[in-house]
Amino acid sequence: MASTLDLTPRASARGVGSNADTIAPVYGYTAAGAAFERATRPDYFGWLEHVRAAAGCTRPIRLSGSLHTVDPATGRVLDSRHTDAMPDAAIYTACGNRRATVCPACAHTYQRDAFQLLRAGLVGGKGIPESVAQHPAVFATFTAPSFGTVHVRVVKRHTCRNRRRCDCRAEPCHARRATDPTAGLCPHGRPSVCWARHETGDAQLGRPLCLDCYDHGHQVVWNLFSGELWHRTKQAAERWLAKLARRRGVPRVTIPTASGKPRRVPPVRLSPGKVAELQARGAVHFHAIARLDGVNGLDPDAVVPPPAGFTVADLVDALRHAAEQIAFHTPSHPDRPDGWPIAWGEQVDLELITTDGSGEVTDGMVAGYLAKYATKSTEATGHTSTRLTADTIGDFADPDGDHTARLIDACWRIGRPAHTPAPLSQRPREPRPRPGFVDRWQCPDCGTHTRYAACPTCTAARQAGLDTEPTKPATTNPYARLRRWAHMLGYGGHFLTKSRRYSVTFQLLRDTRVQFRRHEHEDHDHPPAGGPPTDDVAEDTTLIVGTLTFAGVGWHTSGDALLANTAAAMARERRTTGREELAHELSTTPAGTAPVAA
Repeated sequence: MASTLDLTPRASARGVGSNADTIAPVYGYTAAGAAFERATRPDYFGWLEHVRAAAGCTRPIRLSGSLHTVDPATGRVLDSRHTDAMPDAAIYTACGNRRATVCPACAHTYQRDAFQLLRAGLVGGKGIPESVAQHPAVFATFTAPSFGTVHVRVVKRHTCRNRRRCDCRAEPCHARRATDPTAGLCPHGRPSVCWARHETGDAQLGRPLCLDCYDHGHQVVWNLFSGELWHRTKQAAERWLAKLARRRGVPRVTIPTASGKPRRVPPVRLSPGKVAELQARGAVHFHAIARLDGVNGLDPDAVVPPPAGFTVADLVDALRHAAEQIAFHTPSHPDRPDGWPIAWGEQVDLELITTDGSGEVTDGMVAGYLAKYATKSTEATGHTSTRLTADTIGDFADPDGDHTARLIDACWRIGRPAHTPAPLSQRPREPRPRPGFVDRWQCPDCGTHTRYAACPTCTAARQAGLDTEPTKPATTNPYARLRRWAHMLGYGGHFLTKSRRYSVTFQLLRDTRVQFRRHEHEDHDHPPAGGPPTDDVAEDTTLIVGTLTFAGVGWHTSGDALLANTAAAMARERRTTGREELAHELSTTPAGTAPVAA
């Protein structure tokens, strides 16, 4: 039935109504207009299914090329498809960025994977034996030393129920008595006291009381060498445990090596997993899970309990001793010939982790806490940027600017080249042979007879050696990495690391998720109490080989991003609701009966 509304209004006077359609026109250059155009296309649902894998991603990767289905037994190509025949002529894949400020959806996936990875190292599962729940484990926090006085929020007595939403009355920031010699002015004429009671989220938290007194150069160098400090601390703790085992009469364990020769190692070892966090002042500190394991002489990769007699107290003593004893100086620098001292700060917290839910620090709480910080970067300092270059450093670095600008300037200044290369005209030239043939001669090195001015055998061997060398030789300046990581305030390490035996890998979790998504629409028989399927999913009998190239980043239009992200948000909401209903039903269902929602 045709519409009875006029296409044009009857009156053109201002304020006079019309019986024409009052829906505002939708323009294609707006997000709503682009989404309307996409939703009205006949292939909309096919496009939505096509981008489902990267629907929630903010900046998906677009790939173009061919996909071939191959029989692995015969190698015959069964089917071939090209991305030109697909929606948008591209395949969308999620960017996989771990930073929540860059891509919230991919960061949420990374956070959940990090939670499973860290928790599996405490309670077992996903290939880790459940006996690790009985191993001594400690939640350790190693902080950076003080580089100057900063604004802080200190609560000596908490009365709140939730520390995340703490609204307790804080103590004065830096209170000093009138008789205190440090209560006056700093050498630069600024007050050395602060009587303010800062609230949570105050912009002044982490900012120095005096920018000129603060040692910005020492802080960025400490961030650069913090990874080496952690490595030495872990080794020192293992040496302490080895000496303790020797004093207690526990013999060393003989294990086989790759060369076939036996090797004697201590009977106890440390299996840590750590997460780095940047504080509001821009200094990095580490949260670590330290688990105590034993050594199996027949299978060195096996996760076994430590020898009898080793307790959590021994692990705490080893970590505390290592944190107090490990300190070193960095190599010489033109600005600091003696180098900078690198050591941990005074605040080192070591708390027992319980896996039965009875203590204050449980496995789920620690894994969730560390997984949350695995998706963060420099957001706490108020600075977010990509890698800085000589063209963009001027936009962020300022020796007379705020706290973050001075940190970036210190990275660029200390990371400058240590020496200036000589001009090409002043460099020594290697002797080059004359072109053409010469009289027949014998090479004294290899004995080759030749008429070339240079021995072809030695030249080929020398060229083969040059080909095996890296294209960019390693720099001899240990501070050169400061410029590369200036956008991270000097810290260039991974934000989540673990030992090889602590837990499973991210790759295993991703492969398991891919297999689940491939077969999630198939029917499986579940056990009465719920859980994983009882039947094994058959592997695919065909192999898909892709020849794909990079086509671009991001969605084609803002409307496509709106539709894809909305569909992904609705799917996440349905999954969350389903998990909550299933958890509620499992908690109220009598034992031995199958839940309906399963």
